[in-house]
Amino acid sequence: MTTWVEHAIWWQVYPLGFVGAYPAATPPTPAEHRLRRLVDWLDHAVRLGVSGIALGPIFDSRTHGYDTTDHYVIDPRLGNLDDFDHLVTEAHARGLRVLLDGVFNHVGPMFTRPELFKRRGNTVATFEGHDGLLTLDHSKPELIEYVVDVMCHWLTRGADGWRLDAAYAVPDRFWNAVLPNVRDRFPDAWFVGEVIHGDYPARVQASTVDSVTQYELWKAIWSSLNDANFHELDWALQRHNEFLNSFVPLTFVGNHDVTRIASCLRDRRHREHALVILLTIGGVPSIYAGDEWGWTGVKEERFGGDDAVRPEFAPSPTEADNDMTRLHRFLIGLRRDHPWLHRARTETLRIDNRQYVYRSTDGERSIVVALNVADEPLHLPADGAAAGYRVLGGSGAPAPAVLETVSVPPQGWMILAPH
Repeated sequence: MTTWVEHAIWWQVYPLGFVGAYPAATPPTPAEHRLRRLVDWLDHAVRLGVSGIALGPIFDSRTHGYDTTDHYVIDPRLGNLDDFDHLVTEAHARGLRVLLDGVFNHVGPMFTRPELFKRRGNTVATFEGHDGLLTLDHSKPELIEYVVDVMCHWLTRGADGWRLDAAYAVPDRFWNAVLPNVRDRFPDAWFVGEVIHGDYPARVQASTVDSVTQYELWKAIWSSLNDANFHELDWALQRHNEFLNSFVPLTFVGNHDVTRIASCLRDRRHREHALVILLTIGGVPSIYAGDEWGWTGVKEERFGGDDAVRPEFAPSPTEADNDMTRLHRFLIGLRRDHPWLHRARTETLRIDNRQYVYRSTDGERSIVVALNVADEPLHLPADGAAAGYRVLGGSGAPAPAVLETVSVPPQGWMILAPH
């Protein structure tokens, strides 16, 4: 059983973009060892408070990394095996776990094992109509053996788990055949499947993955803030409670595949609300690199449409902290002080379109979160939702030490904990 993930908070990085390897007018060579740039950012991750780094594709490919050529070889644009080993060693030395991105639904046209392609007559099947992404045949026992071996190869070299790209497109029976074999050798490894919609608990049970990506909640967070409709968020959190009965989802407000949260939200003040929600509810939270500064970036449905959300970072941290950076540190610290939030359920205390108060609880432990996107204050009397609670943090002026009422300012938020 994987227990370390109960304390996991990921900092997600898309390496090819992060180190300027793709897109690039002149792709870097292995001699540049670009992957080592990430090592210079590990102390930033530690200061942020996360417990691990979730890497995008790092294996040999020709373009964006999801067109894998060889799962056993580090992408030459990033460097070589020594660079990977160095990154893992330095991450583990700082107490950071490392999650790899496994693309096992499809590969690139130059894939080293073409006998594993899925064919329709003389034609190789493609993934979602992309000519450069060829689908693998998940009915082949040889593919099961191949994926088990690849996963174990990199877990042996120090990886701590796998994100399974496009897991929604792979038959659950395939993962069910692969993952138990990997867990036999690496019982502490953690596996999260990329699932966009559908019956999350059924997919988890049938596939045996530990977790799936919580896209329902992601959408509800930014949409409810944009529309001033907390009923949408409340519905999604009730669904989230049901998911927590059988597994703990990977939660996020940004990743390498979607428009950055700062660009999703019409009112920049609501970036704080989105982060407060993410870090005060049950789940395994993931912070997309750059969001801690409030970076913007819009994903477009065209060739190269992901580039804006996968930018190059400086070789080492140079950007000064701002209000969003400090808020990330505060909320991540709060979550690490309350690790029971991993499996916390939410209970609605008060709701209308623009004001929402919920309690996150796990048995006798709880916090209260008040969100206000109205243009008037939200008042919580001490004999109501604020009874017996003290203010941990919030926007606006500090709350008095002795509570008679708690006032959440317009467009503000507040977190309270029991005395």
